[in-house]
Amino acid sequence: MFKRIDHIELVTGDEERAIRFYTEVLGFELRSRYEVPGLKLAYLDLGGTTIELMNFTETVPAPRPEGGERMGYRMMALEVDDMQAALSMLAQKGIECSWGPLTRPAYARAEIRDPDGNSIELRQWIQR
Repeated sequence: MFKRIDHIELVTGDEERAIRFYTEVLGFELRSRYEVPGLKLAYLDLGGTTIELMNFTETVPAPRPEGGERMGYRMMALEVDDMQAALSMLAQKGIECSWGPLTRPAYARAEIRDPDGNSIELRQWIQR
C-alpha cells in the first residue's frame, strides 16, 4: 500500500539562498521549479529523496521558535560515508556544526542548520 516517502516540504524565506545551500553545499540537484498563485516551489533531489522548497509570496511564515523541543517533525537526516570528511568540507564552505559530532559504537552523528534554521542531521553508520 505505502511505497516510500515521496518528498519533504521545507518553507524558506529566501528561495534562491535555500537552493544554493542545498545544491552547492549538500549536493542536491534542482529538478524543477513552479509558481502558483501565492507560492514558489522548487524540487531538489538527492539519492532518491526529494525536498520541496516552498516560498510563500503573499504571506510571511512565522519564524521557527528558538530553543527547546516542539511537537511535530523535528529534522531530516542525511547519511554520510565519512563524518570527518563531511564536516571538513562543510567547514570549508562556512557551515559549522550546531550540535556534535558524537560517536557511538554503531554510528557518528552531528547536526547543521540550513539558512532558514532548519536542523539537518548528518549520520554515518559504523555498524548495521
